[in-house]
Amino acid sequence: MKRKDLLSAQDLSLEDLQHYLDLAGRIEAIPPVDRRGLLPGKILATLFYEPSTRTRLSFDSAMHRLGGSVLGFSGHEATSVSKGETIRDTVRTVENYADIIVIRHPREGSARIAAEAARVPVINAGDGANQHPTQTLLDLYTILKFLGRLSDLRIALVGDLKYSRTVHSLFRALHLFGNVEFVLVSPPSLALPDYLKSPDHRFYETHELEGALGTCDIVYMTRIQRERFPDAVDYEKVKDAYRLEASMLEGARPGCRVLHPLPRVNEIAPDVDSTPHSGYFEQVAYGVTVRQAILLHHLGVWA
Repeated sequence: MKRKDLLSAQDLSLEDLQHYLDLAGRIEAIPPVDRRGLLPGKILATLFYEPSTRTRLSFDSAMHRLGGSVLGFSGHEATSVSKGETIRDTVRTVENYADIIVIRHPREGSARIAAEAARVPVINAGDGANQHPTQTLLDLYTILKFLGRLSDLRIALVGDLKYSRTVHSLFRALHLFGNVEFVLVSPPSLALPDYLKSPDHRFYETHELEGALGTCDIVYMTRIQRERFPDAVDYEKVKDAYRLEASMLEGARPGCRVLHPLPRVNEIAPDVDSTPHSGYFEQVAYGVTVRQAILLHHLGVWA
């Protein structure tokens, strides 16, 4: 697989996805102390025009643990972006300082604009409500670690299915593995967009969360994202549409895991953390492993 950039899950074939997962397995098998010499002298630039905790820090951690270094910004207020500098000009500047760029931006399509301008690899860390391919890869890897498979499963996608870029990417990617059934749980106003569905997808839609819990291998919760709503009144109508509590999981399948791209607000109660179904903090940990694999691949160290 030869690709300079990682911009969208839609760009990835089943073979591509499996390749990234195999690389993540390879890096996980290497003792942490032995990973430190894999990217000596390499520099990662993180251009985060939008707030982030896990994605930005996990990329930082991944690069440092491989022996590289990191520069960049989180929030553009103290940069030339606040003066009106375009994405293209920012990227053309930063590529002189770094070997690879990770970008997050609130506008859809911004990562492709950056990649078109850059001579170094560009990784999309989220562009608006569009795509978040590195989250998709770590979600797939997490499911694989928990269940041992990515086919023959039933997954509930819950909450904001309209604006959630993590859901959009995961829905498309999991379908490629075959025999995956989706239970789409959302308020009517936040249903998965029709353009993402095809006759080949196996899914059904419901507004009821509790009825779906007993039949699923994975329950993928999402936050109702205030920042994606053009109208604050519409957000207030649905902000607390779903709340998963430990008691609701009493009838869940023994191996069922609850995942969440985080941050959570009210949609998962703290008492779920201590149940055997909680999987979202392990999901965070796998993010470092997967992003190490991505950096190694796109910097040409691992083919």
